[in-house]
Amino acid sequence: MHSEDIFLILLIILFSARVFGEIFRKLSFPSVLGELLAGLILGPSLFGIVELNEVIKLLAEIGIILLLFDVGLETDLKKLLHTGWMATFVATAGFILSFIFGSLISYYVFGFNEIESMFIGGTITATSIGITIRVLQDLDKRNTQEAEVVIGAAVLDDIFGVILLAILYEFSSSGKVSFIYASKVFIFILGFFIIAPVAAKIIATLIKKYHDTNKIPGLLPTSVFMLVLFFAWLAKKSGAPEIVGGFAAGLALSRRFFLPFGLALSYDVKFSQKLENEIKPLIYVFTPFFFVAVGLSMNLKEIAWNEAFIWYLFFSIFFIAIIGKILGALFIPIDFKRRLIVGISMVPRGEVGLIFAEMGRISNIFTNEIYAALILVIVFTTIIPPFVIKFLYKENL
Repeated sequence: MHSEDIFLILLIILFSARVFGEIFRKLSFPSVLGELLAGLILGPSLFGIVELNEVIKLLAEIGIILLLFDVGLETDLKKLLHTGWMATFVATAGFILSFIFGSLISYYVFGFNEIESMFIGGTITATSIGITIRVLQDLDKRNTQEAEVVIGAAVLDDIFGVILLAILYEFSSSGKVSFIYASKVFIFILGFFIIAPVAAKIIATLIKKYHDTNKIPGLLPTSVFMLVLFFAWLAKKSGAPEIVGGFAAGLALSRRFFLPFGLALSYDVKFSQKLENEIKPLIYVFTPFFFVAVGLSMNLKEIAWNEAFIWYLFFSIFFIAIIGKILGALFIPIDFKRRLIVGISMVPRGEVGLIFAEMGRISNIFTNEIYAALILVIVFTTIIPPFVIKFLYKENL
């Protein structure tokens, strides 16, 4: 592909994302749905104008890392710690219930073998934190108690998902589960998440010190962007998803971040505000690529809509995918409406579910029918929750 063609494709993606995002916003719907729709229209599901290539995938990955950096930047660590046990419970319960129910119904009702059943269960354990957080931001509910629970739970979901994917991939390759390997992955992730925010805070202090004496414009956004990319790389090397690195960097640079054990670094509120103002435009440019890419990755034309088996499997797994996440949120000590919002917010599978489904497909674990049913589940669990969340915030339940 010539470079001028790539430029035109990127222009089309950004323009479409903006137009459909604005239309949905005018209709009082979350703008992220417009960006997802733009991907479905541009991609193989409808017109096939844009193909999901490596360039778009890279830009989408940068977009989701920056989005999670922004989430970390806006996170109140005290609130996150206060809701930490609730987030842990929601993530753990939703993850385990979805995996067990999904695996059991696949094995006993549909007669799939063990690895097929576990991969189906694994596919519906995921939560797309990017989509969920954008919806809450669009509804101006980002700083609510339920949003803090969802953020913590969704980050944990991603970590659980990486460990489960590693176990299942090992099982599909060798025919046995290596808990030693899974434990190593978990230890690396835990170590990164403990050390990274403290290291990022120290680096940010050095950036501020140099920024005060530097005369070349653009140092701040460039330095912060490099910091985010470095921590994303470090997270990946530690076995964690790249987005965890972006979240950790944003958390460390947040105005509300504090260091443990009484450690303190000089903190300048004006500098922090300047940092946020200068990095935000970069976030706004890259994040649409991620949401459009989710739509581009789905091909609704591949689904054999007339096959009854696909629909039976779809409705069964779709039901489990919703119930598993909602049940995980129903026992936390907040009012019923907020519990429902937390549960529904954990439902979108998005790109994380697609990773599981695609891994099952390329490993020849899934047949075309299973893959098609799971794509349907991912599409509907991604598209429906934003509408339900909006309705719940409007209604006095």
